[in-house]
Amino acid sequence: MPKFNDVDLDNWKSSEIWTDSLWLISERDKTGKHSNFYHGNFVPQIPRQLILRYTKKNDVIFDPFVGSGTTAFEAETLGRNCVGVDIQSKMVEFVRGKIDSKKNFFEFISGDSIKEKTFDSVKEALKKHRRQFVQLAILHPPYADIVKFSDKKEDLSNAVSLKDFLDKFAKVVKNTLSILEHGRYVVVVIGDKYSQGRWIPLNFYCINEMMKLGLVLKSIVIKNMEGNRAKLNKEAIWRYRALSSDYYIFKHEYILIFKY
Repeated sequence: MPKFNDVDLDNWKSSEIWTDSLWLISERDKTGKHSNFYHGNFVPQIPRQLILRYTKKNDVIFDPFVGSGTTAFEAETLGRNCVGVDIQSKMVEFVRGKIDSKKNFFEFISGDSIKEKTFDSVKEALKKHRRQFVQLAILHPPYADIVKFSDKKEDLSNAVSLKDFLDKFAKVVKNTLSILEHGRYVVVVIGDKYSQGRWIPLNFYCINEMMKLGLVLKSIVIKNMEGNRAKLNKEAIWRYRALSSDYYIFKHEYILIFKY
């Protein structure tokens, strides 16, 4: 059994964990507490696979962009603890109100993951449960300024330039590493964007920022984009636009897996 998960290698053929670098997910899991009301949330199958692959029961998952709680709800279902941060207090309250686990602890903090003082609160939350580190961090940041999530200038979705976005993103990762156990994993789920007729490869820029911090890239998983709210029921329009221009339609995003 790997030291970082509960996989039974004596029965490895029956494992539900995906090990290929291409994830084709036909539709999002809508069971349990998951819903698709929040623009920008990701399919629950992503955190589920990551949690099963890189943690054991009772490990701690960290999410610096809680959003509508997709990662937290999967952590609860799978018997993991979770600490999360979000810049929008209303989302923190929403997720906190949905959690009812009696077996594991869940701590949600309203704050800015760019700031070190927010992580002072994260460390206090861990200390309260006699923990010092988390075992897995899952980051699903805004894809730069594609969707505006708040009117706060600190929000990554309000970055005024690509450099500003990457600087803020790097600060979040650096802060996350201060609470991540050595030898464990941090994952970034992100897509690319178009701007002024150019493809902006956010994923490659983010990889570069993480490598600067000494992280080791273990895998790049490509996931298909199905049911994207921005393109929902507009496939014909997007195809016409693509044919009348010189670009291809976004149909994938990236799951970037690093070891600390």
